[in-house]
Amino acid sequence: MQRAEDLPPDTTGMGAVTLAVADLDRMLDFYHGALGLQVLAQERGSAILGRRGVPVLVLDQDGTLAHAPVTAAGLYHTAFLFDSREALASAVASVARRYGDRYQGASDHVVSEAFYFGDPEGNGVELYIDRPRETWTVADGGEITMGTLPLDPNRFLREHLTEAGAAAVADTPATVGHVHLKVGDIGTAREFYVDALGFAVTATFRSQALFVSAGGYHHHLGMNTWESNGAGERSPALGLGEVTIGVPDADALGALDERLAHRGIARAFDGRELTVLDPWRNRVRVGIEPLGIGPVGIRAAAG
Repeated sequence: MQRAEDLPPDTTGMGAVTLAVADLDRMLDFYHGALGLQVLAQERGSAILGRRGVPVLVLDQDGTLAHAPVTAAGLYHTAFLFDSREALASAVASVARRYGDRYQGASDHVVSEAFYFGDPEGNGVELYIDRPRETWTVADGGEITMGTLPLDPNRFLREHLTEAGAAAVADTPATVGHVHLKVGDIGTAREFYVDALGFAVTATFRSQALFVSAGGYHHHLGMNTWESNGAGERSPALGLGEVTIGVPDADALGALDERLAHRGIARAFDGRELTVLDPWRNRVRVGIEPLGIGPVGIRAAAG
């Protein structure tokens, strides 16, 4: 059982995700043109996108990298959280109009309602809204009831897409609610993300998936082996470059550094940011809120 002092602070949350991309213009058309993320900064080969000044995505072009096989560890999807059904409906409708062939489905997860797309380079994208926390069911052991139930996208849009939202993507806050990773095995993922990083387990699915969080959220990070069972360390490739996690203060960051040191896990720590590779060489950067994202053009490919 985890000790309370080993758990991340309740206000821990996700920061921007970095993707190594082959075609920056094409990816900007998807994430900016269709999804409606704002370009906060751009230099040759790189762009930072977000909403209302808050970065949620870094696109870093690298013509030397190729796509990894689907069976490799890496990104399953980045999940963008919206603050209202109307804002979510506006984003879903906009992406569907321009990238309808990238639509992958929709699900009612009991704690949330979610729509799934693939971006032009095959990275998974979830657009979702949470149901109120008071409606979530939490078992005695702390696990949260989640499921995969049908969600009719056409009905959702009929009920929640406003005239203004249909004309232009709603300019409302959108954050990275969670990140879902492909890993080689769940036991090793648990040792790193729960025992070392300190996240609490919120749900499991046999030996195939693990969901963890801070502060009682349904999940900040998900890990599964549905496509990647047995995968080893990643080689540099297009796709996931970096996941960032924000903690509230230096004490929380220092405590994490001590836990990793106690376990002999290599990391880089400068007192304000800590960077560590998970067992599959997915790069995780933990910083004090508000997170900096480094210079435009940060090279964040695995390794």
